[in-house]
Amino acid sequence: MFYCKSSLFLLAALCRVAISAPAASSSASIPESASITESASITESASASTVPSATDSASLAVTTVPFASTDPNEPLWNNSSPDSAPSPQRGTLGAPLLGPDNIPVDLQNPDLFAPPTTDNGDTGNAKWPFAMSHNRLQTGGWARQENVEVMPIATGMASVDMRLEAGAIRELHWHKTSEWAYVLKGTSQVTAVNADGQNFIANVGPGDLWFFPPGIPHSIQATGDDPEGSEFLLIFDDGAFSEDSTFLLTDWLSHVPAEVISKNFQVDNSEAFAHIPAKELYIFPSTVPPDNQQAPTSPQGTVPQSYAFSFSTLNTTQLSGGSVKIVDSTNFPISTTISAAEVTVEPGAMRELHWHPTMDEWSFFLEGTGRMTVFASQSNARTFNYQAGDIGYVPASMGHYVENTGNTTMKYLEIFNADRFEDISLNQWLALTPPSLVKAHLNLDDETIAKLSKTKPVVIG
Repeated sequence: MFYCKSSLFLLAALCRVAISAPAASSSASIPESASITESASITESASASTVPSATDSASLAVTTVPFASTDPNEPLWNNSSPDSAPSPQRGTLGAPLLGPDNIPVDLQNPDLFAPPTTDNGDTGNAKWPFAMSHNRLQTGGWARQENVEVMPIATGMASVDMRLEAGAIRELHWHKTSEWAYVLKGTSQVTAVNADGQNFIANVGPGDLWFFPPGIPHSIQATGDDPEGSEFLLIFDDGAFSEDSTFLLTDWLSHVPAEVISKNFQVDNSEAFAHIPAKELYIFPSTVPPDNQQAPTSPQGTVPQSYAFSFSTLNTTQLSGGSVKIVDSTNFPISTTISAAEVTVEPGAMRELHWHPTMDEWSFFLEGTGRMTVFASQSNARTFNYQAGDIGYVPASMGHYVENTGNTTMKYLEIFNADRFEDISLNQWLALTPPSLVKAHLNLDDETIAKLSKTKPVVIG
């Protein structure tokens, strides 16, 4: 009984001492053994009452986080650097490679091997070189493709690089997707017939385009304008498209009974169709077509909207750091599912920070070298390097830029799965937003605010 009473008196005394003691500071209340995460969360909670009110100065709004680093993050080497240059180190980060290495690939991809410190997380692989695609070799030409099998991020579009020798034919065919083409070299003669029986024929030269809507049967044949024939880039508005699954004339008829074919064409001679190929031709050699080839006269007439467009003669908009010209349904009306921009960027210049609101961007590099950082939100950003023959891809709304990292003009295509070209310029957005809001976010001074552009710079020198 005496022991219990003594304990109660002792407990009461301790409570009185605790109550009378001065309040500890918020920092002192954090045990030394607390983790960094625990300490940060306690400090954030304790300082919540010090967050500036709406009447406080804008500069206080960002003092709750550190400022972004201004350290340079340029590529550490390039294609012409010595083999000893590539090393997975940037400043104090990383360490020399000890194992085997593919040095030519490292030389082409400095920002993958030694990424900028601004890179973080994951965006998906936004680069595919056509040089890595399997090539389907045929008598008369070849074709290689890119789709989600090799570039999973590219769900909205797929592509084919096709080469035809002079006179060679990509056989009569059709497919479920639309087909947009950009001629890289030589001239191709294309033909088509629509559902109303109206026909079309045209010669399409370097830098020019054609477009066939889904299901429209067509053919492609290299002319003799260039003795080497023709090469062209094909874009399809479905990332899962496969060039090997198109509907081919010879493939179809080789799987139709001979008597059905005779009945369909109302030909009684059973030998008339005795020489139909037993399997698809796909690409095959033939005689060079005349440049002035005419399509048969159709009682239904010709197609109301041309399937070809002279993109090479379109006026180019000159900019401080390069140039741009745009093709979409406003100037190529039949092209209702694909639009594009042809962009040049001079050495040291860049395609400005921007994004495309609702459509994916499929890029193809025609000349020069560059790099692009893709921002995918939630602190995910990754930088990729490109050279001629490489493919880039940016899903809708992801922020990005394209910078010329070489000593020559960089030229590339921006292609979109949409009927109209649209982009949002970061520069223009900030210039047309109340300056106080911009200052509150970025701590910019008045001189910097005044330099923001109320029109899109597009390519900045």
